[in-house]
Amino acid sequence: MNRKFLRRIVINIKVRNFYYLIVGVLTILSAVTHAWNGQYVVLATIDIMAMSMDTRTVFTYVWHIITAENLVFGIAFIFMSFQSGQSKVHFAAWMFVAILVVRLMVILGVTAILDVSALTDTLIDSIAIVIYVTLIILGITMKKKQTAG
Repeated sequence: MNRKFLRRIVINIKVRNFYYLIVGVLTILSAVTHAWNGQYVVLATIDIMAMSMDTRTVFTYVWHIITAENLVFGIAFIFMSFQSGQSKVHFAAWMFVAILVVRLMVILGVTAILDVSALTDTLIDSIAIVIYVTLIILGITMKKKQTAG
C-alpha cells in the first residue's frame, strides 16, 4: 500500500470538538455501566421476584434499549467530534439535547407522580444528564477558531 496515502489519512484525522469527544466517551462508559448494573444487579433481582415472564421480558428489553441508545449516542458524538465542518453536525447535537431533556423530564415526572419522596434517588441521573447537555451546548457554541485545531 502507498505510504503517502496512509500518512494523508492519519494526518487529516483531528479532534475538531473536544466537548463532543468527552460526551461520546462518557456516554459509552455510561452504556457499559448501565448494561453491567442492569444485568448483574437490577435484572438479577427481578428474576427472583414473583413477576410474570411477560413483565420481566418487557423490563429487560426496555433496560437494554436504553443501554443501546447510550451506546449509539456515544459513537455518534465521537464521530461528530472529528467532523471538519462542525456546522454540519449542529442539528444532530440539538436533537440529542432535546432527547436528553425529554428523558430528564420523563425521569423526574414519572418519579414525582409515583413517589415524590424518591426524587432524591434520581439525583445522580439528573446531574449526569445536565452535565451531558451542558457539554453538548458548549460544543455547539464553540467559535470557529476553537474547532479548527
